[in-house]
Amino acid sequence: LRGVSLTVERGEFVAIMGASGSGKSTLMNILGCLDRPSSGRYLLEGVDVTEQDEPALAQVRSRRIGFVFQNFNLLARTSAAENVALPLLYTGRYAESSSRAKQALRALGLEGRERNSPSQLSGGQQQRVAIARALVNDPAILLADEPTGNLDSKTATDIMTTIRALNREQGLTVVLVTHEPDMAAFADRVITMRDGAIVSDERKAALEASPQARPAAAPAPRRAAEAGVGLSFARMSVMVAARAISRNKMRSALTMLGIFIGVAALIAMVAVGQGASAAVAARIQSLGTNLLIVVPGATTASGVRAGFGSASTLTVADGDEIRREAPAVANVAYLVRGLGQLQYGDKNWTTSLQ
Repeated sequence: LRGVSLTVERGEFVAIMGASGSGKSTLMNILGCLDRPSSGRYLLEGVDVTEQDEPALAQVRSRRIGFVFQNFNLLARTSAAENVALPLLYTGRYAESSSRAKQALRALGLEGRERNSPSQLSGGQQQRVAIARALVNDPAILLADEPTGNLDSKTATDIMTTIRALNREQGLTVVLVTHEPDMAAFADRVITMRDGAIVSDERKAALEASPQARPAAAPAPRRAAEAGVGLSFARMSVMVAARAISRNKMRSALTMLGIFIGVAALIAMVAVGQGASAAVAARIQSLGTNLLIVVPGATTASGVRAGFGSASTLTVADGDEIRREAPAVANVAYLVRGLGQLQYGDKNWTTSLQ
């Protein structure tokens, strides 16, 4: 954008036109508090929102601005009513979400379609669901970015008629981005952009009578709003988890089975490790915690290694010297090791003797 200076009054229906790359979507993102301008100011209802932090901007977006996207952006595995009710969950109005979602769908001619998924709706019906979602929080401003770009002429006309009716009957401020003159004709004011600048701003000579513009909703206290949002997120998490489990019963059962097997295997491995450690500790304990055995090295003759203790490197004098020089040693004894034949009952075997 290059030096854009623009004022939109409450209750206006403004269409922004221009070729691709003219800056329409950038301007829309700034108006919707999705992007921050690199310079200049943006006053929304008298407040410079460019100076506010992200949590405050999130409150503005969720409570005072409604978005209608060109590609609908509906959740594919969620019903129409659940798509519409989604903004209410983010604003802490969970208790009234069901009734308000049905009311919004009824107002847009989708009564009886509440349980349909987006794949069961036509393009025009999906766009109406997107509009209902944008309006369910009673925003003061509706931003529509190419809402008819993927629709046929009749459906596009129906959608624009619905948006204009909301502007006329409820005093909703509407900002429409489009490149189609037929759609811009529904607006009372047409702004044309080129190369990031406004090149024309035309108003219709005679405007249809419209009710008083919708007043701006007073922002809720920050601390109360944050508490409500936190509780809403907790409820939403539980609800979304329950819905996901109910929609994917087999997958959920297999996932839980896998978790059970993994936890059981982990417990078994830990138990085996602890048992082996306890067995080793018991063996060491049986020898006595104050017993130290010193074994001489091994001898090797003609390539044959005789094993530990076969080398005659320790003598009785060594033992006497250890007892005399090491105050921690209480006594010294001598250990004779070797192989022998043992017999017990009807069993006998060759083993190591100490």
